[in-house]
This record gives sequence, C-alpha cells and structure tokens, in this order.
Amino acid sequence: MAGPEDEKLAQTAVGALTGQLALAPKPGLPDPRDLGARVTHRDHRALRWSAKALAPGLAAMAAAARRTGEPTAGLRAELGAIGRSTEHTVGLTGGGHRGALWALGFLVAAAALTPGAKAPEVAATARRLAAFTDRGAPRRPSRGSTISVRYGAAGARGEARAGFPHVRRAVTALTAARAAGADETEAGLDALLTVMSTLQDTELLHTAGPHGLRHVQAGARGVLEAGGTATPAGRAALLALDADLHARAWSPRGSAGLLAGALFLDSLPIGRPAAPRWPA
Repeated sequence: MAGPEDEKLAQTAVGALTGQLALAPKPGLPDPRDLGARVTHRDHRALRWSAKALAPGLAAMAAAARRTGEPTAGLRAELGAIGRSTEHTVGLTGGGHRGALWALGFLVAAAALTPGAKAPEVAATARRLAAFTDRGAPRRPSRGSTISVRYGAAGARGEARAGFPHVRRAVTALTAARAAGADETEAGLDALLTVMSTLQDTELLHTAGPHGLRHVQAGARGVLEAGGTATPAGRAALLALDADLHARAWSPRGSAGLLAGALFLDSLPIGRPAAPRWPA
C-alpha cells in the first residue's frame, strides 16, 4: 500500500507532466494554444485530465520500490505489471502519456529507492532497474521497438538502460538557462529543444523517417544556437520551427515524455517546483 512519501513522489511526477503540457509554444506538440486539437490532433485539456490518472500507478510503483529496497528482477517485473495496468487506466480517461509513463515510472521508483537523492543518483538507480528484463512484457513488439530495430535507434528501452542521458541533459539545460536569466517557461523550452536536438525520436522516425528526424534535430539546434528562447533571435527561430512542424504534422512526442522526466528530476529533493503548473 502506498504511503505519504509514495503519494508525494507520484504527485510530483504528475506535476512535472502537467508542467510540460503547460509550456508553449512547443514545436509540433500539444500546448494551451490548441485547446480544440485542431493542429496537433491531441486535445490539450484531455491530456491534462488523463495525466492525473497516472498518479495511482506511479504511487504503487514507488511503494513497490520502497518495499523491495533495491533494484531487482522481481521489482522490474512488478513495475512492468503496474505500468501496463496504469496504461489501461489512462486509456479509459482519454489516453496519451505512454512515453512519459515509461520515463516517470522508472524515475519515481528510483527516487523511492534513493530517498533524498539528487538527479544523477536517481538516474543511475533507474539504469540499474532498467537493466533487468521485464518477464511479464507482451511478446508482441510495440511500434516503438519495431521502429528502434528498423532504424537502429535507442528507443525508450535504450534510453532507460543508458540511465536517461537525454533527461540528464535536459536537467543541465534547465540549470544553464536559469543561470543565464531565462524564466521558467524559457528554461523549460530550452530543455525540450536540447532533447529534440539529438534524440532519435521513434515517433518522428515513424511519421517522418530519418530525413524528417534530421530536419527536426537541425531546427532545434538552430534555436539553441541563436541564443535560446529567451533571446529575440532564438524566439523567432522557435516560432519558425513551431509553424514548420505544425504544417508538416510532425510531433516529437518522445522528447516531450523525456522532458517530463527531467522536470521531475529537477524537482528533487521534493519541495521546489521546477516548471509552470496548471491548477489541480
């Protein structure tokens, strides 16, 4: 049974996800500008609502990790089972957040295993957890794993087994942007673009192929090289990239899920909000 600390971790993770959803403008991704889902085909309000459905599952993952006390094959299997059940529940509330659930599930469990730890140690513990095979996982490959094999991309599993390098890069980008004078929205967008600039996003590979992925990566790098979203040149480059991706209907959803993981790690130790939050 989940205790107060488990519930707190879960609510912090959900807050990180809703903080990610609140950021705008996010190139190719749902944000508060598109409430009718005319552009992204994902209703932003529905995504906010369904994000809350992750909380019980994430609390159960934290409780399982706290009870086990260390990364084990048994804990990995239990996390997988909880994750699949949570995914089903989220589907009943409107769906979405599969990538975020993958990242946040590992990171919440790792945070429960290392109370009071900061981002690097939590990520290292998540890597140890992800190294185990989920014995209960369906044998039928997912679309993401199929795309990973086809294009040689790390995918969600590879990201977790490497200790979430893009999540850690995003945390570093948040810190650097704040130090340079960016506000929380600008820092969050710079962190998103940092992930987009190098991630082999399997969603983009599926919809746009390798050429499209390189196009998006180059666009994200262009914003950062122009000075980031806190500068006039960077802001102009961001708006141009946003218009381009919406026109092409290309969505870097993998990057969005990892940004939610970064915002969660950035909030550790629990207690200091790291991103804009929608009201509960």
